Amino acid sequence: ADGVRLREGPLIGADAARPGEAVHLLTLGEAAGRARAYLAERGSESARLDADLLAAHALGVERIAVYTQHERPLTEEERATFRELLRRRGAGEPMAYILGRRAFRRLELEVGPGVLVPRPETELVVEWALELARPKDSILDWGTGSGAIALALADEGEEFEITAVDASESALEYARRNAERLGLHIDLVASDGLDGITGRRFDLIVANPPYLRSDEVGSLGPELGFEPEVALVAGGSGLESHARVVRDASMALRAAGCLLVEIGADQAGEVSRLLGQAGFVDIDVRQDLAGLDRVVVAHKGE
Repeated sequence: ADGVRLREGPLIGADAARPGEAVHLLTLGEAAGRARAYLAERGSESARLDADLLAAHALGVERIAVYTQHERPLTEEERATFRELLRRRGAGEPMAYILGRRAFRRLELEVGPGVLVPRPETELVVEWALELARPKDSILDWGTGSGAIALALADEGEEFEITAVDASESALEYARRNAERLGLHIDLVASDGLDGITGRRFDLIVANPPYLRSDEVGSLGPELGFEPEVALVAGGSGLESHARVVRDASMALRAAGCLLVEIGADQAGEVSRLLGQAGFVDIDVRQDLAGLDRVVVAHKGE
């Protein structure tokens, strides 16, 4: 059997023991400890959690096993799998892509390259929508991605009629698989905004559109480089997608219908102005758990 050491990369290779020496098999606890140090050196702010989850994923066990089975020797196959997962995380790839899943409210969603990773702050859109929507309301999820908002509303709502649109077939495929696996019904439509569903009217529109400026992506960490730029970057001002959502909502909402849209932390004033210019009323802003402006709500004027 082989031993294993950390050298320049994560859990790199194995050295044969010298003649007469006993080979030390790396245990799960040792591997996890070295992996935490490796990820911490590469700037991970959650190195312990990341290392534990990757170790559990490599072995096909729950995270608790990293502690309850800490003396378990790793096989060559397990070491190789763990090593590759650590390499990917050390390069900045999002944990959600590596694990293939992301928790969102009560759901576990499948995610991966080609779809935006759902963020905790987006749960505020769902929370506020559930407060505002009435049973059997017709709801549009504008730019659904993995289906996070639409599926959470289907899971927690009261017989809503939910339509979810996205221009990306890759994203829609994730949404389809998530809906099927979770047993939740939403109407998925390939559409760039309202282009594929003209003439329909909704009681509520929810949206988490791209809202980053073109010049700020590089300063926000390496993880964003793995996610689809089209789902993150709005353009030079960061407001281009919001302007389109407001325009679409003004056409697709029923009288007194409601729009809920996620925003960047410094965009509440500009998005509220866009809504006011489009004839929306009762404009309000809600903060996320960090105290940052995160969601704007407005009603279509009568």
